[in-house]
Amino acid sequence: MERIDHLEHLDKHLVDELAQVARETIREELREQTRKQRRTAMLYAASGALALYGGAALALAVGFALGIGLPDWAAALITAAILGVLAYVLRGAARPHPRPADHGHPAHHGGADAAQPPPVVPPAGAATGLGAPYPPMPATPPDEAPRPGGIDPEAPHHRA
Repeated sequence: MERIDHLEHLDKHLVDELAQVARETIREELREQTRKQRRTAMLYAASGALALYGGAALALAVGFALGIGLPDWAAALITAAILGVLAYVLRGAARPHPRPADHGHPAHHGGADAAQPPPVVPPAGAATGLGAPYPPMPATPPDEAPRPGGIDPEAPHHRA
């Protein structure tokens, strides 16, 4: 019996030792990854700071160039307007654009002849406004099958 107890003790010791080696290996790997990510983040931050200063210098140069033929206040105003337009364009470029199928506009579905989805109306007898007992339902006669262009519950849903 002592031999079995001794083997169990060795098994526990081996499992503990393997777990410790695994923990140390994982810890070292995480340290290495963190070092690399920290360096990358610092380079991105430095790049962003330099781009900011470069953009400010460019805006200043545009303002000085406009100041040659215009009063200083007008040159500054025009430079600010140019920067505002550029910021608006970049903001629009950064936003995700919905797919044409997601718009629901006929122009995006093949022109004005495209099938229109049925209008959404509340069911008969349902209260409207806040606190409606049922969500609005498409208006289709009970004896008519749903239109092919209608909403398919089995179709995948895309979120913007």
